[in-house]
Formats: sequence, C-alpha cells, structure tokens
Amino acid sequence: MRIVFATNNLHKFREIKELIGGGVQLLNLRDIGCRSDIPEPYSTIEENACAKAAYIWNNYGYSCFSDDTALEVGVLNGNPGVFSARYAQVTTGAVYGTSEENNEANIKKLLTDLEGFENRKARFRTVICLIINGKEVKFEGVVNGSIIDEKRGNEGFGYDPVFMPEGYDRTFAQMNLNEKNQISHRAQAFKKLAEYIRNEGT
Repeated sequence: MRIVFATNNLHKFREIKELIGGGVQLLNLRDIGCRSDIPEPYSTIEENACAKAAYIWNNYGYSCFSDDTALEVGVLNGNPGVFSARYAQVTTGAVYGTSEENNEANIKKLLTDLEGFENRKARFRTVICLIINGKEVKFEGVVNGSIIDEKRGNEGFGYDPVFMPEGYDRTFAQMNLNEKNQISHRAQAFKKLAEYIRNEGT
C-alpha cells in the first residue's frame, strides 16, 4: 500500500516512516512530483491539516496524511495557535530570511506578549488528518506545560527553548530527540497514526 505524507520535511518523514514500519510504501511530496505551495487558509489546525491531505487526494489520487501543530497559551486566548509558525510575521508584516530568524522573532513576540502574566500555562497540540481510500480520520497529540521567561537549550526548533513540559525541569530544547519523542505532541499523534495504518489501514 502506498501512502503520501504531505510534507517536504525529511526529518519528519524519516521519523514517521520508522514508526509505520514495513508493509507500507511511504511517499513524500517530492516523490509524487508535487511542488505546489499547498494553501493553509483556515482558522484551525484541524482544518488546515485536512485541507492539505484533501489537496493530495483530490489532485493526485493517493491515500495521504498531513499534520499541523499549534502552541496554545491560555492567557493569550489560545494564541499563537494556528499562526504559531508565523506569529511575529502576522503581527508586524516582517519577512525573515531564515527559519532561525523567524523562530527568534516568534519567541521574542511571545515573551513580550506574556510580560506581567504569572499564569504562563500552555500546550503544544498536533493534529494529523489521514485520508485513506477516501475515508478521513484524525489523530491528536497534546503535551501540557508552561512558557518560561528566557530561552534554555540548543536542541529542537521553534518554541522549544521556552516551553517546559509539565512534570519536567527542562525545556524541550534541553532534551535530546529521543527524550522529546517520548512525550512530545507530534510523537503522540504520529504513533496513533502508525498504529491505525498498521492495524486497520491496510
């Protein structure tokens, strides 16, 4: 069985390929010749994940899945939310030359928005939308934690240096990949997806 993971992120692609294991031929966007910038116009990560998967199903005819992730902070009414990857860009209109510059700007914006708040509870949430033989199934992974007031650690990416998961005294950026994958939102959702594909999808 062939399934497309609607991503060009080779790190995520290798991770889920290992989780799914044998019996499934996993393809990425390059493998099917898709070079389109698939739109994500919606106000929720669920809708955006399903829109990307539907784009592949409707235009290429492959069973496929796509993921979207948000950092949701309670006192900020769930923001950055669906705009997590471009939080600073959305508010200022600035365009950053590298992903590192974008990440730095996002963290700076987040910490500025949280100045003066004692309640800094937050959660990372990933939603995966799978369309398999025309049937749509969604999977979710959530990790609760809080936003600290300064960056710690050099691992990971995005908001990892300021997100401390509940029950830990280290940020995601202070954990190696194996440690993070034991508890992370993305790993939780991917494991549910992999189990479904292995047990029910084939």
